[in-house]
Amino acid sequence: MPTTPLPSAAGCTLHEAGQDWDAIRVPRDLGLAAMAILGARCGAVVDDHHVLYFFVRVGTAAHWCVEGTQPLGVGVSVTIPPARRTEGHGPHWRITPGEGRWVTDPDALAAALADAARRREAAA
Repeated sequence: MPTTPLPSAAGCTLHEAGQDWDAIRVPRDLGLAAMAILGARCGAVVDDHHVLYFFVRVGTAAHWCVEGTQPLGVGVSVTIPPARRTEGHGPHWRITPGEGRWVTDPDALAAALADAARRREAAA
């Protein structure tokens, strides 16, 4: 049964993961690099200052194991900005959801994050 979004600041709503999607919380710099690697394969992404949230299919959080990231499943809420918010302070969309564009394939995301981490280490 879907949860009713709870109102929060500045038009954002809280949505519980594990209903329509799970989410993966990623440090912003690593997430931006993964987005570039994924390109058009990337689903919706929320930017919340120092972290990005990628949305993946329900159930992914239960077995997600990528170092430096945090899977968010049932019992955890994610702040979802209004569709018009694509920049500024606080949660905003890096990639807005569209029809069929909410989720990123979790295997592709894991591979992109691993590749981004390797590139970051090589550059250091």
